[in-house]
Amino acid sequence: MPPVFDSVVAVLRSAGCVFAEDEAELILSTASNPDDIATMVDRRVAGLPLEHVLGWAWFHGLRIAVEPGVFVPRRRTEFLVDQAVAHARDASLVVDLCCGSGAVGAALAASLGGPELHAADIDAAAVRCARRNVAPFDGHVHEGDLFAALPDSLCGRIDILAANVPYVPTDEVGLLPAEAREHEPLVALDGGSDGLDVLRRVAAEAPRWLAPGGCLLIETSERQAPRAVEAFTRGGLTGRLAVSDELYANVVIGTRA
Repeated sequence: MPPVFDSVVAVLRSAGCVFAEDEAELILSTASNPDDIATMVDRRVAGLPLEHVLGWAWFHGLRIAVEPGVFVPRRRTEFLVDQAVAHARDASLVVDLCCGSGAVGAALAASLGGPELHAADIDAAAVRCARRNVAPFDGHVHEGDLFAALPDSLCGRIDILAANVPYVPTDEVGLLPAEAREHEPLVALDGGSDGLDVLRRVAAEAPRWLAPGGCLLIETSERQAPRAVEAFTRGGLTGRLAVSDELYANVVIGTRA
């Protein structure tokens, strides 16, 4: 195996992969035969995100299935999960809005000991992927635009509403790494002119869906955070900002009084 490992590392390094050794280990541990190895290396060299090459990503201690064309969960978003768990440890109903792969919902369900879990996304590929990831937690995944996708029976009952909305300003999408802008859906990246279009929509409607004391959590950027908190306040939520310097993560938390 060492000669194979060395050759894979050499190919990945020549393609510009900064963490070639780590990626080679993951590819070799995932591939089931030499043909798989060759195919996975070729796809990675062609620029496909490593997680799409492997078919999975680690997130909050879980192995999350990730398919081509589906947003890859970022490690910084683990901070949102931690904040939600700390804020509402006794939550019985959790919703993962703009769920993508369903990573946030799955992580919350695992951390909270099996609450009722719902997830929703407007993208059909994401919905298919999320169904795989929330199935072990008996989660339900709905396809549609934000709250319109959710059953009316959830209204006024949600304890944790996690919404990893797109927040890249439209003019800055082209500045993203090629792995994101070429292989992840635009709907999961583009947040409108200032990056806060979807966040504002969610913040405005959330109070009607949250249970008393329920919380909305949305990831944003450091630059956008003050305006995001304002949007929560205008929507009728008590908003605050939580920051992780280690993960470069900013999460706005809004609570329904």
